[in-house]
Amino acid sequence: MIILSVGMPRAGSGWYYNLTNDLMLATGAQDARWIRSRYHLQNILTEVNCNIGALTPRRLLSVTIPSLLGNTFVIKTHSAPTPIALLMIRKGMILPTYIYRDPRDAMLSAMENGERARQRGSPNAFSTLTDFETALKFTLAHIHIWESWLQCWQALHTRYESFLCDYEKEVDRLMVFLELDRENPDMETIIEKYRSKNAQTVQKGLHFSKGKIGRFRQKMTPEQQEILAQKLGPFLERMGYEV
Repeated sequence: MIILSVGMPRAGSGWYYNLTNDLMLATGAQDARWIRSRYHLQNILTEVNCNIGALTPRRLLSVTIPSLLGNTFVIKTHSAPTPIALLMIRKGMILPTYIYRDPRDAMLSAMENGERARQRGSPNAFSTLTDFETALKFTLAHIHIWESWLQCWQALHTRYESFLCDYEKEVDRLMVFLELDRENPDMETIIEKYRSKNAQTVQKGLHFSKGKIGRFRQKMTPEQQEILAQKLGPFLERMGYEV
């Protein structure tokens, strides 16, 4: 079984992935980092959190081989579902989760992350977001990915804000979805490890920075906020956010 941890960029996806991975490890699953090394998938599962990237047939076939050999593991992506991915989900070969965030906060976080990367001289996926318009196009693209995953009823959908503010409830939802035993003595240690007050100092791969709700209201100009209300309004309402 492949657990596919999907997320909107800068929406706590690294945090959610590592929680999911550790919970699964406590039940006897394999660490995807070991899978990557054991099956020579370094070009398929990249970065610290084993990001598969686009869900292409070649990439999915590569990770299906260790799964068919009896390994259960968690991998990560920010990509939209593809026909082959949806087929594998329907067949029970992939179990997906999806976490998203108010796209205005996600956009602000991506811009700030890209600026820090440029200052360090270490370009990353957000380094090209040098102005408001470019960042807005990037955000709209990922909102359309959110729409695609919203239509996948087999996925567990989670809002970052709920995960942050009602952590226990969201962890319970995740564990029920993964059919995990809350009575397992290792679970409480893992759950506590990834509680927000602890997670920010846990380890590389969680990608924590500010993580606060509604910060775009202080950091973006009234004009920028008005543009976002016009461009994102219908999506924000469907996501459950105030325009």
